[in-house]
Amino acid sequence: MNSSFLPRLVNDPFSDPGLFIPFLFEKRALMFDLGDLSPLSPRDLLKITHVFVTHTHMDHFVGFDTLLRIFLGRDKTLHLFGPPDFFERVEGKLAGYTWNLVREYDNNFLLEVNEVHPEKIMTRVYVCKDCFKPKKIASSRPFSGTLWEEPGFSVRGVLLDHKTPCLGLSLIEKISVNIIKEGLKDLGLPVGPWINRFKAAIRSGEDVEKEFPVTWEQKGGCVREKKFPLKELIDKIARISPGKKITYITDVIASAENRDKIIDFSRGSDILFIEAAFLEEDREMAQKKYHLTAQQAGELAREAGARYFETFHFSPRYKDRPEDLETEARHAYGMANLNGRPRGLKAPL
Repeated sequence: MNSSFLPRLVNDPFSDPGLFIPFLFEKRALMFDLGDLSPLSPRDLLKITHVFVTHTHMDHFVGFDTLLRIFLGRDKTLHLFGPPDFFERVEGKLAGYTWNLVREYDNNFLLEVNEVHPEKIMTRVYVCKDCFKPKKIASSRPFSGTLWEEPGFSVRGVLLDHKTPCLGLSLIEKISVNIIKEGLKDLGLPVGPWINRFKAAIRSGEDVEKEFPVTWEQKGGCVREKKFPLKELIDKIARISPGKKITYITDVIASAENRDKIIDFSRGSDILFIEAAFLEEDREMAQKKYHLTAQQAGELAREAGARYFETFHFSPRYKDRPEDLETEARHAYGMANLNGRPRGLKAPL
């Protein structure tokens, strides 16, 4: 999947959910859910700017403490999004610690917390130096599906039912700008931060006749620069295509309302990460626990027209036979003969 994003599940399918989405050529990442984050290095964690939490059951939110700890003492703003009552859950976490020394910090670490309701998003800011005391008045803006938007992408959300409100999430790239490495080599240009400026210039529709400066550092701190007409650079090193859609669905019951919402929300996804907690033979158990079966996951992926899908969040009762869940989901999708490909239709990221 040619994209500016490289999504990967943090843990194996029997462990806590969490999707880490680093940006290609940038020291930046998004997170969908905050389960166990121990497989991620501190370097990876520090790339995270925005976190979207589906709901605050422990296996989806226990990693908040890990992230908070590594961000303390740094000049950063961490943006958090979650379903109704998210303020209360975050404040409960923050209230569990003693903050008497944070006033001595030189940095200005902020938590911007967004609580998503059916028709509005409410926002509160928590300042580390103020011991994370919540401001009593939250700002509010209308919500019609978009949680966050930037020139290159948007993150959309939908509230689903897990016997508690639970967010479905999609990252939608506006256009995909892929760099041709052979073109860089022909022009004698290195990979570097300038590529992000180059992509931003394309996405913002800058005049292609203007000169674009490519700058980079060599050993010893020497700064080099080459200038090209933007159009020439695009022709030689860029492949522009429609943007990709990455969708993440977990912890939902297969009710008629949820199914309709999930199919509509996931429609046209290039990759759909979808839970497959139980086998169809245990459908009654799945319904009691408000989860999907592998068959239901495959059916939803098929009906949404997802190009690829990957299953996760398996019940531990199937620890000795994960292939049964994978096979059931593949058959339901309609791809029984995949030459042994694992995990549904796994995207070639």
